[in-house]
Amino acid sequence: MIKILKKIGKILLGLLLSLVIIFSVVYFLYNEKLPKAEMSVEADLLAQKMLKAVHHDSYEKTQYIEWSFAGRHHYKWNKQRKLVEVKLDDKIVQLNLQSPDSSSVKVSNSEVSGSARSEIIEQAIAHFNNDSFWLVAPHKVFDPGTERGVVALANGDEALLVTYTAGGSTPGDSYLWLLDETGLPVAFKMWVSIFPIGGVEATWESWQTAESGALFPSHHKFLFLDIPIEGIKARK
Repeated sequence: MIKILKKIGKILLGLLLSLVIIFSVVYFLYNEKLPKAEMSVEADLLAQKMLKAVHHDSYEKTQYIEWSFAGRHHYKWNKQRKLVEVKLDDKIVQLNLQSPDSSSVKVSNSEVSGSARSEIIEQAIAHFNNDSFWLVAPHKVFDPGTERGVVALANGDEALLVTYTAGGSTPGDSYLWLLDETGLPVAFKMWVSIFPIGGVEATWESWQTAESGALFPSHHKFLFLDIPIEGIKARK
């Protein structure tokens, strides 16, 4: 038994060392300091250019949005009424974004109450905040609590730095939007509390025009991951 435990210990130690090495390599390759950018009229103009490129006027008039995130989380969002149906595996939450305590929860079609209900509601809110951001973040650059600045890139282009000082699940996060010549996002770099490496880039690509006229991305690439956004439907 002691020999077996020693072998298991060596295997676990080896795995831990491998993870440390992988993280160190990734950190060395990708970590960047948050660029400095002062709030300015130019930053707001660049943000307005991005909003025009993603048809923000149509998004503002959109009442209903449906999508699936990475094939695992499914949403039906009544944006105007601030209600969203969240499906996570066998959990279904009828989430009231204005009054979360009034939300209903079912697991395997059975009503859930008590502390389990509260935990699932919190889980649904966290997933919705994250997964909806990957769908509609360009439309949120003038949300209350946002700060905007322009960053000059090495190739001479300008990028839009947006910092969320309040709201959402992780206030304080910053995103550097990389735009094409029309203002359409092609990627952003992230400095976020839930990820220890700053400046990691994720693409925004395969844009689709929904029935409502708003534009949404249907795919992201993030490090070694592909993140599909599927079944996008949006109507006024």
